[in-house]
Amino acid sequence: MAFFFRALCAVAALSFSAPSAAQLNETEQRMVAIVDAEQERTVAMLEKWVNQNSGTMNFVGVRAVGEMLRAELNPLSFKVDWIDISAANRAGHIVARHKGNGRGKRLLLIGHLDTVFEPDSPFQRWTREGNLGHGPGSGDDKGGMAVIIAALRAMKSAGTLKNADITVFLSGDEEDAGPLAIARRDLVAAGKWADVALDFEGLAQVEGRDMGSIARRSSDEWTLFVTARSGHSSGIFTPSAGSGAIYELARIVDSFRREIVEDKLTFNVGLIGGGTTAELAGDNLRISATGKTNIIAGTAIARGDLRAISLDQIARAQAKMRAIVAQPLKGATAQISFAPDGYPPMAPTEGSRKFLNRLNEVNRDLGLPEMGELDPVRRGAADISFVAKDVDGLVGLGPAGSGAHSPREKVDIGSIYLQAKRAAILMSRLAREKRSR
Repeated sequence: MAFFFRALCAVAALSFSAPSAAQLNETEQRMVAIVDAEQERTVAMLEKWVNQNSGTMNFVGVRAVGEMLRAELNPLSFKVDWIDISAANRAGHIVARHKGNGRGKRLLLIGHLDTVFEPDSPFQRWTREGNLGHGPGSGDDKGGMAVIIAALRAMKSAGTLKNADITVFLSGDEEDAGPLAIARRDLVAAGKWADVALDFEGLAQVEGRDMGSIARRSSDEWTLFVTARSGHSSGIFTPSAGSGAIYELARIVDSFRREIVEDKLTFNVGLIGGGTTAELAGDNLRISATGKTNIIAGTAIARGDLRAISLDQIARAQAKMRAIVAQPLKGATAQISFAPDGYPPMAPTEGSRKFLNRLNEVNRDLGLPEMGELDPVRRGAADISFVAKDVDGLVGLGPAGSGAHSPREKVDIGSIYLQAKRAAILMSRLAREKRSR
């Protein structure tokens, strides 16, 4: 009873003190009030999740966080399932389904249970300093899951959830996926069901301004092997000795940089080694090499990534890379291969841009500045890309923060509430719209 009294008081305060939100109807104002009334409850929930380690390879921990989410979603009338993906050597996913009236747009909410911090990391606990929360996954992506739950609770209390058809998909291996044919099979199926996909990864900000995102680039890996004549270093660059494997590898990767130039396309060389001998470890994370200063290198290896905004751009870039590799210096041979399991791009579409416009309608009605469209170069790859070919959507509905994937990770606690308000109102409006198929 005390909670409902506080919530009603918050609604009344909002109606008198926030004329900028005059375009919100009474139900939407109630959702705003509920999010505010539950602030400490939301933070306590996030703290509990953060203090449970769920590094991708900590299967017990990932499942434990999944059970914590089940405990939050079941009271909201979601049917919660655990999808085991032990066949991909990963823990599994939470998939929660809410059955509405079958008429409004079907919403797919995407987040993840795992973090990059395994049990042997020294970074394990939540601490709070004012409006900042520090801890593993505090922003990426346990903070995003907190936004989801806070928004759904507000919808439930305001009565807008009952008619909404929603699937919540929380993967257990977003940070280090297993074989994608298994690991993303169920997510792809959920994308085919949905009319809109909403990614609850972190909110992007540019110079302090909240930005909207409708695109993500791909993440593809490549490996380059070069072999060449080895011999005494005094003969290097002569017609008989050639330039050696290391010079040829350097020429190739620099040619990538100079000759394959397109907007939104980047290459990175993350691992390189060479010498008289060089061998790539089975985990693709290390190269062992031997050599002497007076011997021309006979072998060189490089590994890197390629990030692009569309499948067409990937195809063009790979064709150009192969063409460069196919013209080695005299005395050298080179081969390049591309990993079959890459993260696909989420290309910008007019459909996704329309959803950003809908989000900006929410911003205007909340009295907030409009969110500009973020350059996708500023974002990495993520799970929403696996459904992008089937459904339009929005990226970055989670909270603002910094230091992701490092012991400096922190979340802006106030942004959790703001994002929950945006999401609750947007989802409630979309759920009332007639689906197109």
